[in-house]
Amino acid sequence: MAQSLQSLHTFALNNQCQHLVEIKNIEDLKKQPFLSPFCLLGEGSNTVFLSDFSGTVIKMATQGINITQRSEDYLIAVAAGENWHQLVCYLLDENIPGLENLALIPGTVGAAPVQNIGAYGVEIASFIEAVEYYDIASKTIKQLNAQQCQFGYRDSIFKHRLKNKAVITCVYLAIPKKWQGVLSYGPLQQLKAITPRAIFEHVIQTRQSKLPDPSTLPNAGSFFKNPIIDNTTLQQLLSRFKDLPHYKYNETHHKIAAGWLIDNAGLKGYKVAGIEVHQQQALVLINKGNSLGRDLTAMIKHIQIVIMQRFGVALEHEVRLIDSHGECHLNMEYQHEGP
Repeated sequence: MAQSLQSLHTFALNNQCQHLVEIKNIEDLKKQPFLSPFCLLGEGSNTVFLSDFSGTVIKMATQGINITQRSEDYLIAVAAGENWHQLVCYLLDENIPGLENLALIPGTVGAAPVQNIGAYGVEIASFIEAVEYYDIASKTIKQLNAQQCQFGYRDSIFKHRLKNKAVITCVYLAIPKKWQGVLSYGPLQQLKAITPRAIFEHVIQTRQSKLPDPSTLPNAGSFFKNPIIDNTTLQQLLSRFKDLPHYKYNETHHKIAAGWLIDNAGLKGYKVAGIEVHQQQALVLINKGNSLGRDLTAMIKHIQIVIMQRFGVALEHEVRLIDSHGECHLNMEYQHEGP
């Protein structure tokens, strides 16, 4: 029986799936046939359904947090269905700081390693000790250490070799007892009182001032990745655009601000049907209603073309796009990646 997906992804396009299954324990997973096409879903904060999905949406809703104290750190075992921000709050209340820079990032804990979520100079990869997953082919539980997860910028093995082959069931975080605040990014540099709680509150305040609440204005958060460019390209861009925000990525590359590029290109407020570039934060696309997947596709392509023409930089969408048969990528030319 068809199920509405509108309330299951925060961009809230009015599409449906053929079947919806909620997973509350490992046994629920083992019962699933995983017939193609299927789509794994957490809280839908980084996923947009562009059209009706012709298969089964499998929603992870497992719960549980277990804390083990070790000599140098705390090992936190967290079920995939737990809410990420609530985990950050819970650990801070338990006097286990470290994740405060990642406060208010929407979504589930299970989705966090897939995307290698990051904000304000911190990525989840630096805390992950292991990721446990259900292997669909063998119907067994397996585990990868952090190195085996092949983390990159908004990237991991779960987007590549293990895509549609693994369902993350538990994430193991190692949080050092010796706390070190990360203040290298933007607004955090102005902080006077440097405590975990101060960073936590400042991050929340900053995010809320820039990012609209999806419960009142449908959106999927930051829609595009911050491009990583080589140092030569950066110098060429800085000779034309002196205010371009840039951050060192490694010795040969820098990360530049996608939101600044979109803003500088005059695209704030640009509309396609009910899809609009947010006036306060150009990195966010909002859905004001009465919009279709093709409207969003047209918006993404328009932004990519304008940024390429103005800056010579390719923009990739960070948000996962799902069409009728599975995930697809809009990198100038439409590409479909089925299961």
